[in-house]
Amino acid sequence: MPKTLNNNNEKYKFSDNYLNICYNFKGDTMNSYKDFITFLNSLNKRPKLLLHSCCGPCSSSVLELLTKYFDIDVYYYNPNIYPEKEYLKRENEQIKLLNNLKNINFIKAPYDHENFNLLTKDLKNEKEGGARCYKCIKLRMEKTCKYAKEHNYDFFTTTLSVSPHKNSKTINEIGYDLSEKYNIPYLYSDFKKQEGYKRSIELSKKYNLYRQDYCGCQYSIKKQKKVNKNLINDIIN
Repeated sequence: MPKTLNNNNEKYKFSDNYLNICYNFKGDTMNSYKDFITFLNSLNKRPKLLLHSCCGPCSSSVLELLTKYFDIDVYYYNPNIYPEKEYLKRENEQIKLLNNLKNINFIKAPYDHENFNLLTKDLKNEKEGGARCYKCIKLRMEKTCKYAKEHNYDFFTTTLSVSPHKNSKTINEIGYDLSEKYNIPYLYSDFKKQEGYKRSIELSKKYNLYRQDYCGCQYSIKKQKKVNKNLINDIIN
C-alpha cells in the first residue's frame, strides 16, 4: 500500500508509475495518467516543479511534456561529471536549450566534484549501474529534494529516467524515500516511455544540442573507446 505524505495540509498518496503512474489523492484512486492530468488541471494554480536535469538533451522531451502542466525551474546539480571542461560544456548546452524555450528558470548548483569523489572512492571497481551509480543518483536527487523543500516547490523530480541506461524503478524508489524524509511530493517518472527517449533525440537535433557519449563520471568515461588515451591516463593516475 502506498504511504501518506502530508504537504501544505494536503494528503498525497503515491504508488508507482507516472506517465504510467498511479496517483492516489485524498483517498480517491486515480488509475491513469489522464486522471492525474485532470487533477492537475483542477487546481487553482499550476504546481511548481523543481526538475533536476543531468543535461540539455535529456531534459528536452521531459520539458516538452511537463511544461504543459507545471511551472518549472531546472536545477543543474551534477558533481559527477568529469572533467570540469565537460561539466561546463553540458551546462552551456542546458542553458542553450532553455534560451529556446519560454518561462523556465535555470538554477545552477555548485560543482563540488570532490564531494562525488569522496562518496564513491571505495566503489571504483563497481560496474556501471551498480552501487556507485546508486550513490551518485541519490546524491543528486537528495540535493534537488532539499532545495525544493527549502524553496517551497510543490513537486520535485529528475530527468534521469529518460535514459535507456537508467533503471527507473531504482530512481523512483530513491524519490519515494526522499519525499518521505523531507515531506515533499516526488513526481514519479519513466520518461523514456511513450517514445520519450526517441523524442529527446529529435529535439536535440532540432536545437543542435551536443549529445555526450558517456554518462559523466571518470569511471564511465573509461568505458568509451573513442576517448583520448591521455585523458584516460590522467583519470586513472
